[in-house]
Amino acid sequence: MAPSLAGGGPAALDGLGSGSRGAGRRWGAYAAAIARWETLTRPAPEPTDAGGRLRADFVEWMQGLDDGWVTATSGLGRPAQLTALGNGVVPQQAARAVQLLTPPFSRCPRCTAV
Repeated sequence: MAPSLAGGGPAALDGLGSGSRGAGRRWGAYAAAIARWETLTRPAPEPTDAGGRLRADFVEWMQGLDDGWVTATSGLGRPAQLTALGNGVVPQQAARAVQLLTPPFSRCPRCTAV
């Protein structure tokens, strides 16, 4: 059985969460990862809504996007936001991929002879 996700905020490790949203709740096995990502980004939003459905702002946060990058786009409902996020590229991964795939730049022999 998979651990349940609940709570959020900068105190994810100790289960205190931020504000009333995550007070006294834990992220389970993911607490350390959530806390590390919170130190680099912002407090984690709740992962699910009242109906237990994945929240788009949580996906946005997990991908390291600015708050509202997708979720504040007018005319996009939850399904469209999740589709956009699911089809998107995580900026940190894209930057690393380009870095790994770019061959080392060597100077042109004709350019250095001048």
